[in-house]
Amino acid sequence: MQSLGRAIPLRRDPAPSRWAYRMQRLWLTPLFRAGMRVGLPVFVVVLVGGVYLSDTVRRENMGAMIATMRDKVAERPIFMVKLLSITGASPELADAVRARLDVKLPQSSLDLDLDAIREAAERLDAVQGAVVRLGAANVLEVQITERTPAWVWRSEAGLMMLDASGHRIAGLTTRADRADLPLVAGQGADTAIPEAQAILAASPWAKRVRGLVRVSDRRWDIVLDRNQTVLLPAHDPVAAVQALASLDHAEDILSRDLTAIDMRNPDRPVLRLTPYALDALRTQASDMPEPQL
Repeated sequence: MQSLGRAIPLRRDPAPSRWAYRMQRLWLTPLFRAGMRVGLPVFVVVLVGGVYLSDTVRRENMGAMIATMRDKVAERPIFMVKLLSITGASPELADAVRARLDVKLPQSSLDLDLDAIREAAERLDAVQGAVVRLGAANVLEVQITERTPAWVWRSEAGLMMLDASGHRIAGLTTRADRADLPLVAGQGADTAIPEAQAILAASPWAKRVRGLVRVSDRRWDIVLDRNQTVLLPAHDPVAAVQALASLDHAEDILSRDLTAIDMRNPDRPVLRLTPYALDALRTQASDMPEPQL
């Protein structure tokens, strides 16, 4: 009977409340979970860091502490570069590269700007390319690709060596210093070196060529020995050289007493005789008998 008098406790409803249901659904969202697990901690850290670094004295102290730590790491022997090695260059160019780089050693590798060193080396006219790297035993290695002289350019500024592309390399004191290289002269000759190379390659009498002269920065003259000059057209000069080569092979033109062969119109070459040959021609013409009427 007593058990019948006890109050029967109410059973808890297993269904979640409305807010609990909404939170469960929200936690099932991947973006919300990522925001709570990553975004919220990052936000708290940034907020605390911003509040801490808002004070100028704290920022300066932290900057000084970081700089001190970096200097201690950079000055460790394992990072110190003590030697500079330059390879692939002549002794004169190696000295010029060393002077241009002006790298103060010993110096920490963390303080070296390898790209800036490479750019400084490549600014030298005689350097075609450079590779800069840190080698073994704390050695700064600079591998130089040197330009190969192919022409001598005579201009108002003096003599200058050029490579096969027309890039300047270095100056010359006298022509005899590089008598083995072909000569070009005239304004703009350095920018037309590929065309000069094609003209020289097409000339069967290349051994007689003393030089090529750029005229008005638009066409070439070939200067041969025996004071002979070949005037080439502005357009397609190689074809004019080939036409003259065929004519010389058939008529042996260049062995005659000529001062110039004008090929500016390849279809109608014009020959200029030497004064001696011209006088002889006039004498021969005057000695010829007059035709009988």
